[in-house]
Amino acid sequence: MAKTYQIAVIPGDGTGPEVVAEGLKVLEAAAKKFEFHLNFTHYNIGGDNYIATGQILPDDVVESLEKVDAIFLGAIGHPDVRPGILEKGILLNMRFHFDQYINLRPVKLYEGVSTPLKNKGPEDIDFVVIRENTEGLYAGAGGVLKKGTPDEVAVQESINTRKGVERCIRYAFDYCRKRNKGKKVTLCGKTNVLTFAFDLWERAFYEVAKEYPDIQTDYAHVDATCMWMVKNPEWFDVIVTDNMFGDIITDLGAMIQGGMGIAAGGNINPEGVSMFEPIGGSAPKYTGMGIINPMAAISSGQLMLETLGETDAASLIEKAVIKVLREDLKDIAAGKMGYSTSEVGDLVKEFIENQP
Repeated sequence: MAKTYQIAVIPGDGTGPEVVAEGLKVLEAAAKKFEFHLNFTHYNIGGDNYIATGQILPDDVVESLEKVDAIFLGAIGHPDVRPGILEKGILLNMRFHFDQYINLRPVKLYEGVSTPLKNKGPEDIDFVVIRENTEGLYAGAGGVLKKGTPDEVAVQESINTRKGVERCIRYAFDYCRKRNKGKKVTLCGKTNVLTFAFDLWERAFYEVAKEYPDIQTDYAHVDATCMWMVKNPEWFDVIVTDNMFGDIITDLGAMIQGGMGIAAGGNINPEGVSMFEPIGGSAPKYTGMGIINPMAAISSGQLMLETLGETDAASLIEKAVIKVLREDLKDIAAGKMGYSTSEVGDLVKEFIENQP
């Protein structure tokens, strides 16, 4: 009997609905090819809904999302809503509520995509950043004293627990073993300055590493990590780091793999509900023009299937993405692809359908 997965779909803001439509098109083609079912339920969450109703993430929606197998998200971010309201109220709220303690970001340069790095190609840029996703500076601990006065004090605290740190590190080692490429995990931190938080990270890292004798270990300060990502990205296989540093270096990673239009990510709870999204944001200036690149959303769907255990279907989606990027698109930038958003989705879908 064919397996059925319940997938919550949040198209979101700006160009989110456009790229989500192409992601769903490709997911349906892959599901049909490999004889499983995806049952999509759409949710109207985002800036337009907030402006119309004043609601950000209603309790009944959260209760409904608790029952799904995964969440497929387009984008959150509206030009008429002050920055931080939607991001904290939707994205961070869901990450914390569903304990999506892993942020998974593949950094992979495909053939046909340009990188700003001189003399680097697809064989050099192929690593994964695993970012702790529910602690650190994003935990919201801290406060303000005497706000708006010359004596104002603002404190933002980085919360790091042994449980949170260790489970993230352990996921990184397991992922590295499963990935089976460079067989190396690099801890990215700042042990020379953040001596409390990264003492915990470093101790946990090397203690967990003893359980994985087949995997090499390495350490780099976050500033050095940024430098080597540009100079020698081929040195990296799996990077594990905290919430803030991970947020920063994954944007750098997106640039060296060709841009935000190709970057996919997952917010993962290995034992619960995970959420998958393109990294590029809502890109409101391109809304409704049909020129935005949907590849990041399509690749996010690939990550979702991989996480759900449908690895053959995920692999075929990646093969389709590789083919279209290498042979069909003129560029990955909005308006420069040589195809519309929906036509790019069609190209990926047709490749999947035409495979034996």
